[in-house]
Amino acid sequence: MSAPLIRATDVRDHAHAAPSGRVALDYEGRFLRRKVLTLADGGSILVDLAKTTSLGHGSVLVLEDGREIAVEAAPESLLEITADDLTRIAWHVGNRHTPCQIEAGRLLIQPDHVIAEMLALLGAVTREVVEPFTPEGGAYGHGRTHSHAH
Repeated sequence: MSAPLIRATDVRDHAHAAPSGRVALDYEGRFLRRKVLTLADGGSILVDLAKTTSLGHGSVLVLEDGREIAVEAAPESLLEITADDLTRIAWHVGNRHTPCQIEAGRLLIQPDHVIAEMLALLGAVTREVVEPFTPEGGAYGHGRTHSHAH
């Protein structure tokens, strides 16, 4: 019989000490309440939070014994968007309630062929990339924006 998994029962925005482990999760994987996660070193923990929580890159899961596990945004397939009028393009992406990472000179979204076609009609250039995805939070700097696929 295997030993019971140690539980992570809390989340912090940042580490208070050197993390004792790391876990890389994609955007969807960083939205959880109860799940077994495999750490970078091959160990496992049980995340058992009181409510469904959106974890950010740099957040930490707090284990029952006080140790912290660093959460990292894992690389995933994304669509990079560039345009001469990126502000206008960002408005159209936001109007579709699509999670979006905003950077100087480009936007990143999850792949969506319908939005890609719309963006092309608006003069934007898109290309597929594989990178960590850390989109903007909700209207007041927290929470999640969900695409119509949810």
